[in-house]
Formats: sequence, C-alpha cells, structure tokens
Amino acid sequence: MRLTLLLFSLLLTQGCAPSPSDPLQRLLDSVEQRLDLAETIALSKWQSGQLVEDPSREQQVIANAEALAPSLKLSSQRAAEFMAAQIRANKVLQLYALADWQATGNAPKKPRVDLTTQVRPQLDQLQQTLLSELARFDRNPPEPCYPTVTEAIAQRELDETREMALKLATYTLCTAP
Repeated sequence: MRLTLLLFSLLLTQGCAPSPSDPLQRLLDSVEQRLDLAETIALSKWQSGQLVEDPSREQQVIANAEALAPSLKLSSQRAAEFMAAQIRANKVLQLYALADWQATGNAPKKPRVDLTTQVRPQLDQLQQTLLSELARFDRNPPEPCYPTVTEAIAQRELDETREMALKLATYTLCTAP
C-alpha cells in the first residue's frame, strides 16, 4: 500500500513540473545563456575602454535575425523585436557591472577574452538557437501567456538584477507574432 501511494505521489508531482522540452523553458534557458555572457562582454569593454553601446553591431545582429526569420517561419519584425530585447537586457547587465566596478575601482580578476573572435561567435550561434526556440514557442504559446511567463521566471530563483534582465529580455514574448 505504501509503495502504491509513493508511486502515485511521484506521478502526480512529475506531471506538475515543467518539462525540459517545454518550449517556454527551453527558450528561457537560451535567453539565460545569452545573459550569462554579459559579464564577459563587460570585462572586455572595461579592459578596452569600449562603450557598451555599439549601434553598428546591434544593427548587424538585428539584420541577421531578420534574414534568418523566414526560414524559421517567423516574421522579420518578430525576430527583430525579440533580438532587440535580448540586446537591451544584455546591455543593462553590462552597465550594471561596469557601474559597480567603477564604484569600487576595479573589475573581477578574471581572464579577459577577445570580444570579436571569442564572444561574438558564441552570440551569433546563440542567436540561431534563440530564434529557433522562439519559433517553437510561437507555435504553441501558453495560455494565459503573461502570467505563465512571469511564473516560469519566478520559479528560476534568480537575484533581483538577473530576474529584471530576464523579464526585460522576454517582455515581447506574449505579443502577437
């Protein structure tokens, strides 16, 4: 009897947990992977003195997203708005890190990487993943969308800054594709 109850409760709780193949969870994972690079980018910019704002690179990223969109059955506008949100969220984390380092007078003692040859290729690869996951999400968005996305983010147990960045990066998810 106890074994039956244990198995039954395991089945019930497994059915409630989000599946790793859930399009929303996969998309949030990919967004977080991109956000993970913000400190690395900020360190590179700290070292080089480069500004966080890089309009030509940002336009290139958005143009690449628009070009890739049709092959994923996304509108160019949807892809552009989503990638613009990714860029904004990443820049917020970069600015936050840089402001903190300026206040203390130094940055973390971590190895610096080359933005052009090491980080941007990762960002470009992540862009393809992000847009693919966005297309999967758009084929079957959760209902109700905004509360589901908000709850999925809250379940990640992030610090306030990271949660804010993830919300900023995903605020366009529930707009009509």
